[in-house]
Amino acid sequence: MARYEGLDFYAIDKQLTDEERMVRDLVRNWVEDRVIPIIEQHCREGRFPMHLVPEIGEMGLLGMNLEGYGCAGMSNVAYGLACQELERGDSGIRSFVSVQGSLCMHPIHAFGSEEQRRRYLPEMATGKLIGCFGLTEPDYGSNPGGMVTKAVDDGDSYVLNGAKMWITNGSIADLAIVWAKLIPPGGTLADGRIHGFIVEKGDPGFSAPEMHGKHSLKASVTSELVFEDCRIPKDRILPGVSGLKGPFSCLNNARYGIAWGALGAAQACYWSAREYALSRTQFGKPIASFQLVQNKLAWMLREITKGQLLALQLGRMKDAGTMFPEQISLAKMNNVDIALQIARIARDIHGANGILDEYPVMRHMANLESVYTYEGTHDIHNLILGRWITGIPAFE
Repeated sequence: MARYEGLDFYAIDKQLTDEERMVRDLVRNWVEDRVIPIIEQHCREGRFPMHLVPEIGEMGLLGMNLEGYGCAGMSNVAYGLACQELERGDSGIRSFVSVQGSLCMHPIHAFGSEEQRRRYLPEMATGKLIGCFGLTEPDYGSNPGGMVTKAVDDGDSYVLNGAKMWITNGSIADLAIVWAKLIPPGGTLADGRIHGFIVEKGDPGFSAPEMHGKHSLKASVTSELVFEDCRIPKDRILPGVSGLKGPFSCLNNARYGIAWGALGAAQACYWSAREYALSRTQFGKPIASFQLVQNKLAWMLREITKGQLLALQLGRMKDAGTMFPEQISLAKMNNVDIALQIARIARDIHGANGILDEYPVMRHMANLESVYTYEGTHDIHNLILGRWITGIPAFE
């Protein structure tokens, strides 16, 4: 297969700054040279490529849209372009960067104390410290406000009890941002208010068993987080936020990155399908010469281009401070949806060969099934938009 060039049907490249193009090209070339050659083997073996973490840190991609504390301080568009190129390699690579920056570094940066920022962020920016984000529970995914993980004030510490599930990076993380209901003295779970806590690896009562048996995101670490009378010092509560505002701000940042990342997976599938269609001969000519195949490729081109314009405008609004959460829902929902459809059509163009890991299509398709669900399911994002349109919440 020819070296990847990217798809830019509407000359979006001309709308980018020099720095944004530099970031995109840096990550694109790194993915081509360091991720593509090894990712299928890691997927087969169900292993995350830990050896790449220092390189990701050296490129400045961890918390790259945050200011200070060793972070690169780049634009949100640059961050989106990095997510796009990382997910062209694999959703698990982009997920690692997204969890580290948007779900772990962001809440410390936005809601942590100055001491917490100085203690954790510089080493997280280099990848020397790895974080994870504990919000989803076995019985509470789309409804995080129903969480039952709780914290109680025990004098000089907080004691956590509960469990979190589907946690990217959990078993390899040095720290976890855990959201739990802080129960007031003499109160019940219903009286608790959600707070963020920094739990460190090795804290007594904390364990993070890895989840196995996945058919998706196989080159990514997915874990449970278990808290059994887990005692943490009081200086590890995030002092700057309470309620669902904290975790939702993290999710909005992560969903923004996914809106870009899904386009990377879509372009990988499009590129593979195009190259295959031009080289595969049936009935005496390349299958790319048949109208049905051209129609499928044209549909991919159309949807990727629309998704790129959506992501770019969203990024510009995020940088300008004019974006609102429902706009993120639309972009995340649309771009993951079209990426998954593109992966399925690409598999069809590849025929039986499409199921082989000689081609990236089935791996991306399986990964995107998870991306379609996490950080807000497709249906939940539709309901978020429905609430914005009508003013009526349909969640209950």
